[in-house]
Amino acid sequence: MHEVFAQFGVIRIRRMFGGYGVYHHDLMFGLVADEILYLKADALSRQTFEKFGLPPFEFDREGKAIKMSYYQAPDEIFEDFEQAAQWARLAYAAATRAQKPKK
Repeated sequence: MHEVFAQFGVIRIRRMFGGYGVYHHDLMFGLVADEILYLKADALSRQTFEKFGLPPFEFDREGKAIKMSYYQAPDEIFEDFEQAAQWARLAYAAATRAQKPKK
């Protein structure tokens, strides 16, 4: 994963919920679940993921599908690290906008 996002910057991987969180500057912009990478999306970036037909991350809670604001990353980023950096910037921007203001 570090190699994929090398052109984006330093990332940190942290184990969580049976998967992994992907962090840049202590802000989670991606997650890995069932060996699939998902990137943070919001109202401003969601259409980019949807345009490429990338599905949202979902999990089952008590028989109900819960969708989160993370969408599957395109497979191409594992071969094209410049493209990986672009997608990482998109996800990091969404994560930054989602941050709650510090008191």
